[in-house]
Amino acid sequence: MIFKASSADIRTKRQVIDANKHTYSISAMCKLLNISRQTYYYKTKKKPSEAALEAAVTEEFNRSRKNYGTRKIKAALAKRDILVSRRKISQIMNRRGLKSNYTKANYRKHTSNVNHSDIGNTLDRAFTEREPLEAIITDLTYVRAGTTWCYVCFIIDLFNREIIGHSCGPNKDAALVKSAFQSISHPLTEVKIFHTDRGKEFDNKLIDTILETFDIERSLSKKGCPYDNAVAESTYKSFKVEFVYPNTFDTLNQLKLQLFDYVNWWNYLRLHGSLGYETPIGIRNLRLAERILDNEHGCGSVA
Repeated sequence: MIFKASSADIRTKRQVIDANKHTYSISAMCKLLNISRQTYYYKTKKKPSEAALEAAVTEEFNRSRKNYGTRKIKAALAKRDILVSRRKISQIMNRRGLKSNYTKANYRKHTSNVNHSDIGNTLDRAFTEREPLEAIITDLTYVRAGTTWCYVCFIIDLFNREIIGHSCGPNKDAALVKSAFQSISHPLTEVKIFHTDRGKEFDNKLIDTILETFDIERSLSKKGCPYDNAVAESTYKSFKVEFVYPNTFDTLNQLKLQLFDYVNWWNYLRLHGSLGYETPIGIRNLRLAERILDNEHGCGSVA
């Protein structure tokens, strides 16, 4: 005999997913609750009016700080139970003059002295399927504030693409990297690998002391090979398009304040295609929920 869930049972499961979809992955919750994504998304709802649809598209575009294109707007609307094609979204965006910041832009290349250390590439481009804090990566980039160049350092957890530490200052040096480390709220004792390119700002006693203290293995890209640190490169490309190019910063303090706000948006609100259109914090919370469930099941089996 094949068990078939009642409509009431499915309705309850939908309500559970709806209540938690801004925190956990819909796919994961469907799997845990034994309901297919198709069943969850199938709902007999009235089609929104053209005006309501245009308003929803415009709202999501503005919430993304004018960064989302049709793909991410479609994903954001789906979280609101508004199912619409990318073609339709594109038509609305064109009609309303909504143009994403993601257009080609040229920027000056800042060079760095090279670290010729014999340390190898332990990470070896294994950017996915990492455990929380298992491997962290970093790099530096530049932003103009007033009449001078300032530098930004992000430290990124490969597990969920979260910017777990950041710093900003007038100098491209090890002190900037150390400051980013000091802003990390997670326990560094859980970090196994620290990967960077061969910039000399990472080859310093300050950084060595941090890594030795917490028993973190250093990993270096090959000389002149940006693909070995591709996630950092991609993050900074998004950062420039979404944050640097659309804004003007008169002072370093102004840059720092707006940078703090951007990092918060990146971690808590921005949908990431590489994460299945979830947020980094949403992915971290989902892993935490899975661990809690595993512990509860383990306790139950022991009892």
